[in-house]
Order: sequence, then C-alpha cells, then structure tokens
Amino acid sequence: MRKSLFILAAVAAGIFIADQNIKWLFVKGFRYYTDCIDLILVYNRGVAFSMFAFLEEALKWIQLVLLAGVVGYTLSLKKRCYSIPVGIMVGAGFSNVYDRFIHGGVVDYVYWHCGFNFAVFNFADVMIDIAVLWLLILNFRPQTCKG
Repeated sequence: MRKSLFILAAVAAGIFIADQNIKWLFVKGFRYYTDCIDLILVYNRGVAFSMFAFLEEALKWIQLVLLAGVVGYTLSLKKRCYSIPVGIMVGAGFSNVYDRFIHGGVVDYVYWHCGFNFAVFNFADVMIDIAVLWLLILNFRPQTCKG
C-alpha cells in the first residue's frame, strides 16, 4: 500500500510540475503560429469544450472532490498497477484545478485548426486522456493487472 501511494504521489508530482512549467511559458507571453496548430493562451472557465462554465467557482471544488474520490477508490482496490495511471490523472487534474484557483480558469494553449477547428487544450488534458485509456484497459482486460 505504501509503495503504491508513493508511486502515485511521485507520478502526480511529476505531471503537475511539467504541466505548470509549460503553462508558465504561455502565461509569460510565449506564442507560436502555424498553418495547423497555434500555441496561444486561452483561459477555459469550464471543462472540455467549455462545458459547465456556468458552475463558475463551484467547478474547482467539484473537481477536487472527484479527484479525491478517484484516489480513494483506487487505493481501496489495493492493486499497484493502478498507481501510475491514477498518478497521471491526479497530477494533471490537480494542475488544471490549481489553474482555476490561481488564474480563474484552466490555462489552455494548443489550438488545432487543420481541416477543422478543435478545442484549445493543454498537456494535462492529454495526460488525462492517456490515464483514462490506461484505466479502461486495466478494467476491461483484468489479466493485465495482477496486483
């Protein structure tokens, strides 16, 4: 249990630090434009595609409760194979919540517009997607998670 918690915390800290350092570049003024991808600063007051922006201040507290629930649930499973993907999810999720406390919205910066306009997103969003996919694989293929 302690080893699982240590792995989860170390991964979460690494993702959080990496994401916050990338975001710092954009808050300080970094911009880059291409024909397909622009690296720009956008503050997202909602979640994916700005959904739930109407929740305003409550959104960050709801997300903190959800993150705590994810950690609590996965620790109750007592399977070390969940430590890395949950650490990724928690580090990335907490980084986005931290933005809400510091900047009033999530710092997003990757704008894909090649062929179609896509939502503006960040490193943490990509890490959350990877973590969710990893967790789905662990749950639907239990033989990949021995303990």
